[in-house]
Amino acid sequence: MRMIEKMAWNTFKNTGDIHTFLELKQVENMELNLDGEINGINQNKGDSINRE
Repeated sequence: MRMIEKMAWNTFKNTGDIHTFLELKQVENMELNLDGEINGINQNKGDSINRE
């Protein structure tokens, strides 16, 4: 379980506030998307002699 997912679950267990849980899950999804974009950019660098 990822850190943000643990935080979201623990917050929900302690407060019962589903909105906080959902907001933290959205943050986790944004983090995953950002990681994917960064990895995609890094993979595209240097694979062509014409690319700077």
